[in-house]
Amino acid sequence: MTVQLAVVGLGYVGLPLAREAAAVGLSVVGHDLDPVVVDALNSGRSHVDDVSDADLRHMLAAGFTATTGQQCLGEAQTVVICVPTPLSEDGGPDLTAVTGAVGAVAARLRPGVLVVLESTTYPGTTDEVVRPILEEGSGLRAGTDFALAFSPERIDPGNHTHSLRDTPKIVGGHTPGCAARAVAFYGKLVDTVIRAKGTREAEMAKLLENTYRHVNIALVNELAVLCRELGVDIWNAIDCAATKPFGFQAFRPGAGVGGHCIPIDPNYLSYKVRTLGHEFRFVELAREINHRMPEYVVRRAQDLLNTAGKALHGSRVLLLGVTYKPDVADRRESPAVPVARLLRRLGTGISFHDPFVDVWEVDGEPVTRAGDLVAALREYDLTILLQDHSVYDLQMVADRARLLFDTRGRIFRPDVEVL
Repeated sequence: MTVQLAVVGLGYVGLPLAREAAAVGLSVVGHDLDPVVVDALNSGRSHVDDVSDADLRHMLAAGFTATTGQQCLGEAQTVVICVPTPLSEDGGPDLTAVTGAVGAVAARLRPGVLVVLESTTYPGTTDEVVRPILEEGSGLRAGTDFALAFSPERIDPGNHTHSLRDTPKIVGGHTPGCAARAVAFYGKLVDTVIRAKGTREAEMAKLLENTYRHVNIALVNELAVLCRELGVDIWNAIDCAATKPFGFQAFRPGAGVGGHCIPIDPNYLSYKVRTLGHEFRFVELAREINHRMPEYVVRRAQDLLNTAGKALHGSRVLLLGVTYKPDVADRRESPAVPVARLLRRLGTGISFHDPFVDVWEVDGEPVTRAGDLVAALREYDLTILLQDHSVYDLQMVADRARLLFDTRGRIFRPDVEVL
């Protein structure tokens, strides 16, 4: 069987990549260790926001199949590894999934195959970790017998403006020949391919993108706290600054940062810098500021209830929107979790409402889901808007809620507290 592409890891990165490859006519096999995910995909049920069931049906009709077996790794002309790299206890990337996937590829690697790592990690991983495993496990040499490259994923769940195809793809090869192979492959899937100097530069580019966002979000989060004490409307100040047509990009404050990139990726760079005996102080400070925003939100909620003559302890609080960004079901690193945790510790009764989430747990303990939003707004002492999903009628929310705390800067009325 000829497999043009094997995608290892069928999550938020791997599945959209497989969809794009199948759409251009490549024969694609997806490999994942989770049999529940594999069975669902082969039955036409997607677990990824950006890949609908209809998309998946088109993929299956084009010949896509998912498998827990590793035979496809030895049959593919190109293997792209898209497995997760969570943080380890020492603050660096946990490369367990990467090394496991690379080891499986190495055991079946044939001459002429292109292997690409897309998992986010620190600069040097492709050359220092991935390449030795592939070479030792296969007896082949990177750049001579097979091609090796790194290409950072740029998936933005829920983004309907920019897709995988029209988002420029960065590739860095182990050798110029490896880079040429990777450019040729991705050129079939995306409109623009950017060739980095090497794998380290491609790895650094990804970390730079998200460290930039991490630091700037921390800046506006700290300004939000300070502006309240200064009597300044931070939201209006940002809107005014954003009118400048050059030299400024608007970032807006919130209850924290979430998702699979911003709270995680800068730590990989900080980890690598620490191995050199230095501190990456910008990242450390940004992490500290963003990490304490949930506590600030809870303190503001407590002040709001106190002003209304109620104690936080014993009050009932409704959390509105618990995903990390609007209009997706993705809850990874959502600041709603530490907000809920802190409220519980202070003796608050919490429930949640989210059109994309049916079941939610915090520290293994279920949080009650409010089924009737209108009734819940009237019933709860305080509603905290944590995520502004587009399906929410925010004016209705403001009209019906007893007290409303808007952490997204969407409802500017005298009777609404805004972060």
